[in-house]
Amino acid sequence: MDRITTKGGTVTVARAGPEDVPDIVALLRDDEIGAGREDADHSTYESAFARIDADGNQFLAIARAEDGSAVGTLQLSFVPGLTRGGATRLLIEGVRVHSAMRGTGLGSALFAWAHEQGRARGASLAQLTTDKRRDEAHRFYERLGYEATHEGFKLELGG
Repeated sequence: MDRITTKGGTVTVARAGPEDVPDIVALLRDDEIGAGREDADHSTYESAFARIDADGNQFLAIARAEDGSAVGTLQLSFVPGLTRGGATRLLIEGVRVHSAMRGTGLGSALFAWAHEQGRARGASLAQLTTDKRRDEAHRFYERLGYEATHEGFKLELGG
């Protein structure tokens, strides 16, 4: 468990456990896009959590305020590859900061923490995808030094 300090107080960041799934789902639903996309039925998320937790290249993090409330989450995936001289990439996905904590520096602190996790695992590049409708998130990522260097594509496979 790591501690990070924000304008909103001290926050702990730890590997999520199965007991954290309801709080993570609530964070995923805490915005316009997530509210319409994420399901209130936790059973599908519990089985997905089990797959994530069993994979050594995955780290699903939960951030909690001093009172124990869930204030943030993100998933780190460590992706070995042959490109860039066999580089490992840190893929950061599922980033959410509770609406009440936005503007406190928690997002920046979580990303600094994530980048350190990546360096510790030998990653030489951090990357993420973000929904094109998330203009505020785009500005935030650019402030952190991320550049929109590629165009991403997705294909729904069903199931």
